[in-house]
Amino acid sequence: MDRNLALEFVRVTEAAALAAARQMGRGDEKIADQAAVDAMRKAFDVVQVSGKIVIGEGERDEAPMLYIGEEVGAGGVPVDIALDPLEGTTITAKGGYNATTVIAVAEKGCFLHAPDTYMDKLAVGPAAKGAVDISDPVPVTLKRLARALDKYLEDITVCILDRPRHDELIKQVREVGCRIKLIGDGDVSGALATCMPESPVDILLGIGGAPEGVLSAAALKCMGGDFQGQLKFRNDEERERAKKMGITNPDKVFTMEELAKGDSVLFCATGVTDGEMLKGVHFTGKGAITESIVMRAKSHTIRWIKSHHHFDYKPSYA
Repeated sequence: MDRNLALEFVRVTEAAALAAARQMGRGDEKIADQAAVDAMRKAFDVVQVSGKIVIGEGERDEAPMLYIGEEVGAGGVPVDIALDPLEGTTITAKGGYNATTVIAVAEKGCFLHAPDTYMDKLAVGPAAKGAVDISDPVPVTLKRLARALDKYLEDITVCILDRPRHDELIKQVREVGCRIKLIGDGDVSGALATCMPESPVDILLGIGGAPEGVLSAAALKCMGGDFQGQLKFRNDEERERAKKMGITNPDKVFTMEELAKGDSVLFCATGVTDGEMLKGVHFTGKGAITESIVMRAKSHTIRWIKSHHHFDYKPSYA
């Protein structure tokens, strides 16, 4: 896949971020999410690819989202696309921390077609790659992580979504003696934080959305980290749907390479609200400033892009 396409996809995440940021703090998750979707869909129209969405939001939300199977792009290189037009709808609606717009792109057939269900996740940075296993008990995982990072257990920081379903996980982490960073939403950003040298996060654990798991795997593949995931179904209907989507063993633990195959993977994200990884959209008199990250699995190159947008000269995606 042409590396020059990376900047084109950043323009797509920028468009979604600019639209969603205007809804920050207004208290309506659906309007914020729809603004990002509409802008992202229009921005795709000028990207020279023949894209098919294999990870989207269309099956979960009532609004007309970018759905699984939808074709996007102006024509060109055939690619599969995984996306979250607004990771952190609640965060954006409340004016909170760490909302982003996210896209991962790869050659056809490289992303797991994950159903819209939950996934138990483990994410670590490069120094801990291969040292931990999601199938192990939490105390074992954390002790092995501490050895891999050459840190005291008391200095290990675990990122966990703040949900009632994680009460037992949080209890186990505290009993081991590790620090905990609870996040309200946005576990893709939490996974990426494990690979950022300046971030205090050493590992992400817990259950979140399966589509976001594929996005996280794509990002960590580009950053040299590691990701493991196991689908967690809420009912028999979700389990049957997974089988129809080609998942022959619904209880399988998926490796990063199984979730995002090959070295053609490209990942980009733009901040909507301020976060550890990216600054949010800052509106100026006649424009805005955005901050994005773009990376490729083939080179492991990570670029931060700060863009100054002038609305008098910029296409409108609203």
